[in-house]
Amino acid sequence: MSVTIAVPKETASGEHRVAMVPKVADKLAKLNVDILVAKGAGEGSRIPDDAFNEPVQMSGRAADIFGADVVLAVNAPDAKSIGKMKKGSVLISFVQAHNNPDVVDALNKASVTCFAMELVPRITRAQSMDALSSQASAAGYKAALMAASSLNRFLPMLTTAAGTIRPAKVLVIGAGVAGLQAIATSKRLGAKVYAYDVRTDTKEQVESLGADFLMAEGVKAEAEGGYARELTDDEKKKQQDMLEKNMADADAVITTAAVPGRPAPKIISKAMVEAMKPGSVLIDLGASGGGNCELTQPDETVTHGSVTIYGPSNVPALLAEHASEMYAQNVFNFLQLIVVPEEGQEDAKPADKTYKLDINWDDEVLAKSALTHNGEIVNEAAKEALKG
Repeated sequence: MSVTIAVPKETASGEHRVAMVPKVADKLAKLNVDILVAKGAGEGSRIPDDAFNEPVQMSGRAADIFGADVVLAVNAPDAKSIGKMKKGSVLISFVQAHNNPDVVDALNKASVTCFAMELVPRITRAQSMDALSSQASAAGYKAALMAASSLNRFLPMLTTAAGTIRPAKVLVIGAGVAGLQAIATSKRLGAKVYAYDVRTDTKEQVESLGADFLMAEGVKAEAEGGYARELTDDEKKKQQDMLEKNMADADAVITTAAVPGRPAPKIISKAMVEAMKPGSVLIDLGASGGGNCELTQPDETVTHGSVTIYGPSNVPALLAEHASEMYAQNVFNFLQLIVVPEEGQEDAKPADKTYKLDINWDDEVLAKSALTHNGEIVNEAAKEALKG
């Protein structure tokens, strides 16, 4: 009996992505699995149902989709939908357990094994499965475009018959994947770009993209896994003094700071916004975690004095076509760890192979990505966050 893999239509407000696209579905079909996609699942990404080739089947029945062996989603389905899943089935999606205790509770009650894409370890072997990075890349790119379109100014230097326009100054706070993409895009658009990150080992990457790296003296916050640790009060003061000085000279500020499993760190105070240039803009990519700026309101545009603050909470969904394509490829790469050939068929021709669902808990990627299994939370960080 073949493995059944299903893709529901996303239901979260403003979500236009989908967990499977036709190009990747064609690759998945070569594993001789049954693939079900909910009717209309790709509409937000401009993918019509008839874009999926055989043997992909389209279904309008929730029982078919959530009765599959493996369910692939961008965001975890709601508790009611999870309740329709089979005991022992697998969900692969973003979950953000600390923000969705009801979803985690439903996963446990249904005895669903859930692999949360935000938990995929950032190790070399898992780079092709790192959906956080692929979606952050889309967010950083879009943030630079949002800054450019929101300003009432040119980004590049222009020499015209009316005189020379100096390039706009863009300050990017956070030099992770999103920040680096924002830097690169702003630079390509012709802006003078500055960047700051508490992890001083990002200096070389920032400068390789043509930006100037800003440093707060004595502040260094590298942490395990390539993320940043929380700063002490003294370090925060040094950071804010340096940032306030540079923000006052910037035309646009893009913030990208995040700490996994915790609220976004507050970096920009009301006073720092008030010191910014009239007509400048702030794009806060930390909005979904509460914002890097204390004035940010998720999914709202706030005008404070003459400064405009944008707090989009789901920027990758604004680039749904390519964001979906990257995410589907991440998921496909992950699937190949758990959908494997039956014993003795490893060397058979692809068309002759039959596949099974088999989770090797000795695999570091699977073990660290797992959120729930057999009715229990198996990720310690998520367990502690939910207790708190």
